[in-house]
Amino acid sequence: MSKNEWKETAFNDMADLIKDGYHPTGSDNFKYIGLEHIDQQSLSLNSVGHSTEVGSNKFRFKGGDILFGKLRPYFRKVYRPRFDGVCSTDIWVVRAKNGIDQGYLFYRMASHEFVDMASSGSSGTRMPRADWNHLKDTRWPVPSLPTQKKIAKILGDLDEKIELNHQMNKTLESIAQAVFKKWFVDNEQILEWRNGKIEDVASIRRDTISPNNFSDELFDHYSIPAFDEGCLPKIEFGSQIQSNKALVPMNAVLLSRLNPRIHRVWFPNVSQSLRSICSTEFLVTIPNPGFSREYLYGLFCSRNFLDKFTALVTGTSGSHQRVKPDYLLKIEAPIPADNLIKKFTDITKPVFRKMLENLTEAYILVQLRDSLLRKLLSGEIRVFNK
Repeated sequence: MSKNEWKETAFNDMADLIKDGYHPTGSDNFKYIGLEHIDQQSLSLNSVGHSTEVGSNKFRFKGGDILFGKLRPYFRKVYRPRFDGVCSTDIWVVRAKNGIDQGYLFYRMASHEFVDMASSGSSGTRMPRADWNHLKDTRWPVPSLPTQKKIAKILGDLDEKIELNHQMNKTLESIAQAVFKKWFVDNEQILEWRNGKIEDVASIRRDTISPNNFSDELFDHYSIPAFDEGCLPKIEFGSQIQSNKALVPMNAVLLSRLNPRIHRVWFPNVSQSLRSICSTEFLVTIPNPGFSREYLYGLFCSRNFLDKFTALVTGTSGSHQRVKPDYLLKIEAPIPADNLIKKFTDITKPVFRKMLENLTEAYILVQLRDSLLRKLLSGEIRVFNK
């Protein structure tokens, strides 16, 4: 189908906004999706909640519906669940009209062009929200229904592989955490470890750099948004990075001290060709001699540690609570015997290596999908119907 056969179509003729209200009863147990459950930019979920955890009115959605985060739409929180459930009222529930493929509409709404259009018409300064009335009359090129389905199939196949990698990593991480819990939390190996503090296990690196002084140098930038968008650093020139950053050495584990109730522990795959830097909201920790970063990561991800760490926050603002670096070092921690640390590290090292490989592959696939998304939806790359 040639590009000139595509039809300019108003968004209102492509999509219906569904407002099927739901009031929590306390006894229902539906899957729940809030904005916090949808990752920025990646078109994927990081977790799922339950309706028993919410108290205010929500919207119902069906499997296959399009969920579009209307609050701060530039975050590009767009997802298409395969299950029925309820969602935040800050999320649009959208279904395609006759003649429009639901998968094609999802990728249209997930495109940067659509997100930019939604952002340009959003209302509110501190909490901008997309406006359906602004979008309903915007016009978009639409191919025939068979071509729509082919486009959605190409992009959907990539998303399935990305999702498979994410699910595999969740399984791999749960294996590593199960071993850590069994050995160092549930007291199975109690005769082989003693109580100590984090300062016995790790130290904090405090070396900083001003990337802007190296404007032409490329850096691997480990930021809070990069973590939230898929746990891979952004490659950026020093000129693009305005504030001071912390240097990330090869053997580091990054622990976010900002709002620690949001679990952010990073096992970075530090490049040998680019200098790695991170936001100063991360604590750059290095395992002490005799310990491994596999053990350190497992410790930082344990529920017992996270509860203690979260309890140390300072600041009254819910969005800007932090833990002071020295507070981290005084948290109690199990100190295993050297042979037990080696055994744990030998078991989990291949697991972490595979997780890093999966992350890298998923990142490449996301870039490919977004590049193809733009070109397929614009007609720059054509698909043919047999």
